[in-house]
Amino acid sequence: MTDLAQQLADDKVPSELAQLVQTLAEVSQSISAKVRLGALAGVLGSAGEQNVQGETQKKLDVIANDLLKEALLRLPQVRAVASEEEDDVVGANHGGAYIVAFDPLDGSSNIDINGQIGTIFTVYPARDDVACDSDAQFAQPGRKQVCAGYMLYGPSTQMALTTGGPSRLYTLVPDQQKYQLTEAELRIAPECNEFAINMANQRHWSPVVQGYIANLQAGADGPRGKDFNMRWNGAMVGDVHRVLMRGGIFLYPANTQSKVHNGKLRLLYEANPMAMLVEQAGGSAVVGEQAILDVDPESLHQRVPVILGSGAEVQAFQALS
Repeated sequence: MTDLAQQLADDKVPSELAQLVQTLAEVSQSISAKVRLGALAGVLGSAGEQNVQGETQKKLDVIANDLLKEALLRLPQVRAVASEEEDDVVGANHGGAYIVAFDPLDGSSNIDINGQIGTIFTVYPARDDVACDSDAQFAQPGRKQVCAGYMLYGPSTQMALTTGGPSRLYTLVPDQQKYQLTEAELRIAPECNEFAINMANQRHWSPVVQGYIANLQAGADGPRGKDFNMRWNGAMVGDVHRVLMRGGIFLYPANTQSKVHNGKLRLLYEANPMAMLVEQAGGSAVVGEQAILDVDPESLHQRVPVILGSGAEVQAFQALS
């Protein structure tokens, strides 16, 4: 079998970027080990603090953030890092070629119930025209990403990764301490019969979103002419993983609640990396009529609505807008 290092070499990934990816993979093994032990490792429960998003941090949020930040800041090729758990950009090495953003532990609400959680990351080229610790380093549309991926900590630990080519899937072999390639090219079927959305927010959706979901729920007797199943993990990483593996559409739209009026998910370290993975697997990822990867960032922790998945289904949603 092909391991991560060999595949990165085969894909002719620049050595500095390959080393960066390998570092992320190594840190994820430490996070995975702590997730597996759960209460036995003393990592469950609240950390008693709130992050910049106003969300209560879990102990494992803080642990994962610190592990990733410390490892990345040691790499000479990393100029700056940004995280969901950090208020501001953290400057690193002035000559570094890359900047890295990450959600250290997506799906924090699932931590204490042994549910699906994961780490989402993205890598951009560093900008020479601004300071290394400036928010402007990350003021780049998603098309500028040179690498995007996530680790899913489930029954097995897996990593989805693209370095500009196909979205590939790797599985961690714990006793070998390496990721082995298990899916050389993920492909999302254009048609689907599954959707993922938080139905608890239904009363807050726009009429367009309410109408679209009503059409899906109407089943074979409705305007879509077929039955749809609903799935919802409470963690973006788990829902997008399912879309990549067997198709479907994932929606986290804007709603009338003030907290998520512009969407709940963050553009930089959630929407953009997932959109890159989905597009490289043949799917679509949009904010209304615009592709997520074409959105010009306005702030470091900017939130956006997210619709992504099977191409034909995303188009069906857009047709109602």
